Amino acid sequence: MFTLRPSSSKDVQRNFEIWRSAVLATHGFLSGRDFHEISTLVETSYLPAAALVVAVDEADVPHGFMGTTEDTVDALFVHAESRGKGIGRLLLQSFFANRKQVMLDVNEENSSGRMFYEKMGFQVAGRSDLDDAGRPYPLLHMRWRRS
Repeated sequence: MFTLRPSSSKDVQRNFEIWRSAVLATHGFLSGRDFHEISTLVETSYLPAAALVVAVDEADVPHGFMGTTEDTVDALFVHAESRGKGIGRLLLQSFFANRKQVMLDVNEENSSGRMFYEKMGFQVAGRSDLDDAGRPYPLLHMRWRRS
């Protein structure tokens, strides 16, 4: 069983392991150079500064995390070894609780991510040819609305 709590500085290394394993499992389309550059940014800039929610096991070990801004999911990653255990669902459902709509972007080539979000009720609301850094990785802009 997993519970949620705010991430702390002691979680940064584990969160990087979560991010790395998740990206290696789902983002085979990234070039080696881009993976290295993104990894460096995630490890040294994003994770130490981001306000994240982590899904932890009984021993308080994080297995997934989510970063958000207002009604937008900025990041949601689950350790590759922990996929299929309801962690992504737990993180998203907690975020849905007090919202009428939620937005997020997913790489178009990340088919497992897209299928997960569609299963959670998200629909494609738009598309960009490039990612946020101008790299050639198309993004799908997805929206969830409370019914």
